[in-house]
Amino acid sequence: MYAIAVEKLTKIYGKGETAVTAIADATFQVKPGELVAILGPSGSGKTTLLTSIGLINEPTYGKVVIDGATVADGGWLPGLDLKRLRREKLGFIFQAHNLIAFLTALENVMVALEINHVSKAQAKRRATELLISLNLGHRLNSYPSALSGGEAQRVAIARALANEPRVILADEPTAALDTENGKNVMALLKKLAVENHSAILVVTHDQRMVEGFDRIFQVSDGRITGEKRG
Repeated sequence: MYAIAVEKLTKIYGKGETAVTAIADATFQVKPGELVAILGPSGSGKTTLLTSIGLINEPTYGKVVIDGATVADGGWLPGLDLKRLRREKLGFIFQAHNLIAFLTALENVMVALEINHVSKAQAKRRATELLISLNLGHRLNSYPSALSGGEAQRVAIARALANEPRVILADEPTAALDTENGKNVMALLKKLAVENHSAILVVTHDQRMVEGFDRIFQVSDGRITGEKRG
């Protein structure tokens, strides 16, 4: 079973003469344990594609299947609880780490668990284990303002992993980092894909950041124009 399956996914903004096609006929699959990149310049439709897969941006046409469940087929399927599906199936990592400024690193990860009705004690144990595994055991009680860019992004990754999602979606996760930290984060994602058997889909504009990826899809003007192995 594919963790992500997309068939002829199309997103059109506006109607008639003002219509703009952001993504056209995107078709691909990602297996559990794979690290896959969507590579292309700004404005090429990468983020629109990611947010459509991530149950945020409703597709105009096409089909999206997440972890075996069809969530869109010419638009969202009726009766879907999109918020619940996002919480249970997906983990998100963004360019800006989006950590809550008045919460510690530990509390920022615990929040993701508590929203899913995990007890405080269990959430604390799981969040602590994750942060230690990401070499942040010494930062559990640090606030975001005291973290380096690489540390803050690792906290964001821990938060994305908290509920053990089958699919992790990352939108330019290294854009705010220097080259060394950026490559470290990408290497970490590769390691997590293999160890956690999660499908990780990363949007980036930087060719340097996709070394070691399993597959790379090139996007231009809203269309997937090529695929290559990492």
